[in-house]
Amino acid sequence: MNVHLFGATSSPGVCNFALKTTANDFEQENGTEAANMLRRDFYVDDGLKSVETLEEAVELIRNIKEMCRKGGFNLHKFKSNNREVLEEIPKEDRVENIKDKKLDFDFLPLERAMGVRWNIENDVFQIKITLQDKPCTRRGILSTICSVFDPLGFLAPVLIEGKIILQELFRDKFDRDDPIPEELKNRWEK
Repeated sequence: MNVHLFGATSSPGVCNFALKTTANDFEQENGTEAANMLRRDFYVDDGLKSVETLEEAVELIRNIKEMCRKGGFNLHKFKSNNREVLEEIPKEDRVENIKDKKLDFDFLPLERAMGVRWNIENDVFQIKITLQDKPCTRRGILSTICSVFDPLGFLAPVLIEGKIILQELFRDKFDRDDPIPEELKNRWEK
């Protein structure tokens, strides 16, 4: 089989298998660092890696691109918070909204990395949450907690208090739509 259906349930697993197989097949030729990035620093088709120096970044990009080329696929859509690294990446291999930027003058755009917004210019992740006004019930609290998309767990310290309140409501056997006690309501609204 030469292609795989986009969106099939098995696609993420197949993608992961292809990356790991490529890393194993070409580690000797292209280096352990590039192979380890393919093995450990990718989530489906997003790779995220931090290195200390410009030289390390450029060498890693060169090696990982070559490794993937040998594996039969083109690694592209690179982005970096370092303009010098971006200048070393051919325009056709940069992410779409950075390709035509004048790297000396233009602000770098917001991008997505691992499912969250990345402000490349300031090198920070930005998480936007729009909370709906929901009733102070077990159902409302559960709905609010589950509506927060946080794949990297950045908001876990904030969400834990809501989960503890929810746990108390379950333990005290409150029904899904029962109003919650005033003390828990005050903690929740804080």
